[in-house]
Amino acid sequence: MTTREIRCFAPYPAIRWAVILLYVLGAQAIAAESPRLVTLGGDITEIVFALGTGSEVVAADTSSVFPPQADTIPKVGYQRQLSAEGVLAQNPTLVLASDDAGPATALTQLRDAGVRLEIVAADDTVDGAVSKIRRVAALLDRQPAGERLITALQAALKRAEAERALAAAAPRVLFVYARGAGTVSVSGRGTAAAAMIALAGGTNAVNELDGFKPLTAEAAVAAAPDVVLMLSRGVDSLGGAEGVWTQPGLAQTPAARERRLVVMDDLYLLGFGPRTGDAVVDLVRQLHPELARAR
Repeated sequence: MTTREIRCFAPYPAIRWAVILLYVLGAQAIAAESPRLVTLGGDITEIVFALGTGSEVVAADTSSVFPPQADTIPKVGYQRQLSAEGVLAQNPTLVLASDDAGPATALTQLRDAGVRLEIVAADDTVDGAVSKIRRVAALLDRQPAGERLITALQAALKRAEAERALAAAAPRVLFVYARGAGTVSVSGRGTAAAAMIALAGGTNAVNELDGFKPLTAEAAVAAAPDVVLMLSRGVDSLGGAEGVWTQPGLAQTPAARERRLVVMDDLYLLGFGPRTGDAVVDLVRQLHPELARAR
């Protein structure tokens, strides 16, 4: 109701004030409605839940699988292949998206529809994880909770650093990404996997490459990894651990001879979110089994 419409009741003061009261109460009720968040990116969703605001998330993208309750809410597609219609159908009051989200046309359609869309920068470093948590916490007005998450992350990283300092050597680690036997690649420089290997005191076995490259027998043998690191879904896609060693060249590596395969959850290892410190601790211990004997 507009001010002009309210003024039409001017000759009737009691009615006029009743209408104004109803108008104000209605506006307050709308303002008090629970926020409806749509989160696009598994790391963003994880942060929102860790901040204690998961109950406000009405939908997320398909990479949002942690915590377990995030895997049960409606999905709007994969974050890189969104349709604006699917997001708009959730009537969101706020959309939080990783800067990996797209395509750009879908994001433009969301903005054109009047949806508040906030992009959260992704940076596969510890500083990037801290910035990401702070940004989401600020957008949700949960700054104290955000600082608690950061404190816990940094404490875990200090534990990892202390353990890493006791390690005897830096094993050569080959990160293998797989989505079935026909889609297998290895990680070079500038990837989240490379960053995690360094944080855990390993040496990236293919550090002369940038990004991801297809796995070839020649490259695997030349890399001579002591350890093969993979994501759990990737191992599953190859039929389990034995399927890993049948991939090109891997059977001829030191890792295969010792059957040294480290498997970690996708989002846990590569998400650079609240659990990154714990993931580094776990990876340190798996890359350096001598530490277990020293504890």
